Amino acid sequence: MSPCQNEFRDWIIALRNDFHKHPELSSLEKRTTRQICKVLKTLNVQIQTFDDLTGVVGLLQGTKKDSGENKTIALRADIDALPMQEQGNKSYKSTNAGVMHSCGHDANTAIVLGVAKKIKDSDLLSKIEGAIKFIFQPAEEKLGGAKAMIEKGVLENPRVDQIVAGHMDPNLPVGTAGVFTHIGHASSDSFELVIKGKGTHGAHPHKGINPITAGGLFVTNLESIIPRHISPARSAVISVGTFHAGEAKNVIPEHAVLKGTIRTHDEAVRNEIFNAMKNLAHGIENIFKAKCELIFKPGGPLGVNDKKVCQSLYTASVDVLGKKNVNVLPFIMGSEDFYYFVQKCPGAMMRFGCASKKYGITHPLHSPNFDIHEDVLEIGADILFKAVENFFKEKIDIKTKD
Repeated sequence: MSPCQNEFRDWIIALRNDFHKHPELSSLEKRTTRQICKVLKTLNVQIQTFDDLTGVVGLLQGTKKDSGENKTIALRADIDALPMQEQGNKSYKSTNAGVMHSCGHDANTAIVLGVAKKIKDSDLLSKIEGAIKFIFQPAEEKLGGAKAMIEKGVLENPRVDQIVAGHMDPNLPVGTAGVFTHIGHASSDSFELVIKGKGTHGAHPHKGINPITAGGLFVTNLESIIPRHISPARSAVISVGTFHAGEAKNVIPEHAVLKGTIRTHDEAVRNEIFNAMKNLAHGIENIFKAKCELIFKPGGPLGVNDKKVCQSLYTASVDVLGKKNVNVLPFIMGSEDFYYFVQKCPGAMMRFGCASKKYGITHPLHSPNFDIHEDVLEIGADILFKAVENFFKEKIDIKTKD
């Protein structure tokens, strides 16, 4: 390893460790935004910040003139952490009680900053007329930060022609990467069912309407929606996460509240599930004479990657890691608000292997013990830098969606 490589490795690891020690929840990433700005300023990257929104956008402009290839690529990193108490005793453990980077957004952020540094340390800008944007997005965990940034115009001035992103993947060993071919992530919707019954003493159930019994029947019948309404070839998940009712053991309560999540990779399936759940709620009303209010709350969009951009990320990954270390991934049930960007311009997300059995780094995302092998930082930066290089070498005219 050359002295320059050692210097870059130390630099990017220190960045990630600083972000990891100082995690911040969605929409509260003020220190994180300041630190990103400091790094971008040292790299002489143009900066755009917002008065009423955390996060930052960096811009590097090519200096070549009249090349006929004046196009723009964006790299996106999410910057928020989760409400979780970190376990373990590592030197870079979270110093913010009850908050932790357990989804690897600290690493995602360091990697995109690393790409900016690699570009500045290379002669790429002298060879291109176009631009590179670095979008550091807040509030991914709330599935709202991407929309907010789009509304701020981050895909304009200059208009973004392609957007890419990477994410940590503890299911893949460090030194490998994963690329989707089209569908990557599931849509994520939440639901809430409020059942209004009639309270009564537990000794006289016939005088009331028990919302707990009604809710129980709703939950058990919910399990039949997927196998009875959705083809086995079209994946979907419905899960109830909370069921709250009553406070006293001998009182039938007035109401019960159930909350859950719906995941699928198919917009038509999404609508079929909504309709089936509405019909089920109406059936519960008829059986129990209770009142059911079913509320759907749209979450993350369906994760549809652009096929050409997927191929570009695959090529870049193979260039860096070799074909045997690049996996073609099936779709996953996790959700990502990155796809709000992809609804506006062609884009794709990939996964960076960050696990190491040798060092005991095997915990899943959102675990209080989650960690990464540090090699993933330089690997991720190398892959995304190569993707940027390849983007400007491509002669394909990638149109921005309206």
